[in-house]
Amino acid sequence: MQRFDGRVALITGASRGIGLAIAQRICDEGGAVVITGRKQEGLDAAVQALGGDRATAVAGRADDADHRAAVFAHIAERYGRLDHLVNNAGINPAYGPALDVDPAAARKILEVNVIAALEWTRDAVAAGLQRSIVNVSSISGLSASPGIAIYGVSKAALINLTIQLAHELAPGIRVNAVAPAVIKTVFARALYEGREAQVAAAYPLQRLGEPDDVAGPVAFLLSDDAGWITGQTLVIDGGGSIRPVG
Repeated sequence: MQRFDGRVALITGASRGIGLAIAQRICDEGGAVVITGRKQEGLDAAVQALGGDRATAVAGRADDADHRAAVFAHIAERYGRLDHLVNNAGINPAYGPALDVDPAAARKILEVNVIAALEWTRDAVAAGLQRSIVNVSSISGLSASPGIAIYGVSKAALINLTIQLAHELAPGIRVNAVAPAVIKTVFARALYEGREAQVAAAYPLQRLGEPDDVAGPVAFLLSDDAGWITGQTLVIDGGGSIRPVG
């Protein structure tokens, strides 16, 4: 399938993991991608992995306004159009119960995971975004998330932001979200390292997710195949949410 032929997608936080897998899927289906991340060397490696001719990168912090401006200036100069946005950048520097998290850390998590997504969306729309947005949330935003409480709060806010933006940007731009469970990435390593089999046993499909398990659904939601879907959050959890109670 070449669902993204002639289209341009911006993916934040895409030097590795889920973001890179999404970028690869879009490139494989004929699209061009602009990826962002904090470290230039990681982005350079990602562009090379993506084949180079379909991918470019701009380094910077997701919550930095000057970085966003540089990204959209690059898109305007290089491509002259923007069709899709994936808000994938996120952080979780604080572990533990919500009441124990330092307020400064809580504010930073919300700034990057929620406010920055809003700002990327605002700037993308101003830059002429044409078609669709997918926000990468988490199942931690759908229920209690012991150990990563404030991260869960931020992802719940991102899910609601998805609903608000879907309403505000209709009918021209569709906005959806995905909510993955534990995916085998560097970002999520603390949730499974040293006990992968134990964590995987909690899912009916008996394995942890891989970045490609998220990339496929994101590509679907971005594409015209999902042309009558907006304001929705797709749970990607290996069946974890259907576990019997008790």
